[in-house]
Amino acid sequence: MQWFDTIRSALLALPSLAKLAIFLAVIVGAPVLARRLRIPELIVLLIFGVLLGPHGLDVFKRDDPVAQFFAELGVLMLMFTAGLEIDIDLFRRTQTRSIAFGIITTMMPQVIGTALGLAFGYPIIPAIVIGSLLASHTLISLPIVTRLGAVGLEPVVVTIGATLVSDTLSLIVFAICVSIYTTGFSPSGLAVQIAEVAIFVPLVLFGGSRVGAWALNKLRDNEHGFFITMLGILAVAGELANLIQLPGIVGAFLAGLSVNAAVGNHPAKEKLEFVGKAMFIPVFFVVTGFLIAPIAFEHAVWTHFWLVGGLICALILGKAIAAFLAGRIFGYSRQAKLTMVALTLPQVAATLAATLVGYRTFNAAGIRLLDAKMLNAVLVLLVVTSILGPLLTERFTPRLVKDEAPTKAPEV
Repeated sequence: MQWFDTIRSALLALPSLAKLAIFLAVIVGAPVLARRLRIPELIVLLIFGVLLGPHGLDVFKRDDPVAQFFAELGVLMLMFTAGLEIDIDLFRRTQTRSIAFGIITTMMPQVIGTALGLAFGYPIIPAIVIGSLLASHTLISLPIVTRLGAVGLEPVVVTIGATLVSDTLSLIVFAICVSIYTTGFSPSGLAVQIAEVAIFVPLVLFGGSRVGAWALNKLRDNEHGFFITMLGILAVAGELANLIQLPGIVGAFLAGLSVNAAVGNHPAKEKLEFVGKAMFIPVFFVVTGFLIAPIAFEHAVWTHFWLVGGLICALILGKAIAAFLAGRIFGYSRQAKLTMVALTLPQVAATLAATLVGYRTFNAAGIRLLDAKMLNAVLVLLVVTSILGPLLTERFTPRLVKDEAPTKAPEV
């Protein structure tokens, strides 16, 4: 196709500012197109990444240093704001049940996902990582339950609180696996890594909370200083994680949790989230699209159809068992259990971020922690669950609201 090659050559020769204009146009246009097509915005951004990347029109190279830096900052901001957005007050209102459900909804997909990885021939460490990818969840359906008036119902509050537990536990498991894979396994090395994690997590959550709160309170009347300090906390936590061979996304998420209460509803928080969501986080999704080769992606999906299907089924089965088991223990109705399943299905933020880190992680022999076929399988999982979760939430939540009076969740 000579015309296609001509277009690619012309686009590749564009000056940097023209390419920047194209990138910004994509970021602006993606939400509009997503609303028209009624699909998640991140899917549109991924598709644009495929079109503009090295496997499409080749406007941007996969290793473009500016795009890679923006994407790295984007994924750190994504995880930091995820920590900031968790409602600590809701978590505290039902903390016992939230912790219990968080552990259950982490363990079930973890075990089933690990078994799936082993069944498809993955070594033990990559198999555990596959399980950890399924253990977390992203509350992309939260606006739906808010709109339907269900955000005050106890099953919904418990599910929101469980997000803190599941995301934290899954990222810790993932981080330990990454370290073992890169440095090699030894009992002493594992003991050191667990000790480092055991020190690092409380250090960031509690020590960072005190230091961060002190610094932020000093700057509460200085909005610009408050904003820059939040970015500084993000950068320091990410770098501290790297120093002990943990992924930066773990440090960023824990940092967001640590300053959650101190930040509160400060105007700078809204501005940080605005900057992240308006620029850096969309760049992360677009750059992720650079990795997708359409023909190879389609080939991988159909060639490894049972792996893709197994991954989706493992997630649904794990989250469903967890929700119904916890719901039975707590005495919830069937509608409450189904709503909990729907809310915990979507795999977006932590799953995609961790998958990319795993794809870019190599052992001493130069073998990836997660191979290309698993990357493609996770991308399919992301698309399926980001559509299925909201659809099921729309279906089950109105019945839950009808069955249960929207009373305030009790103190536990």
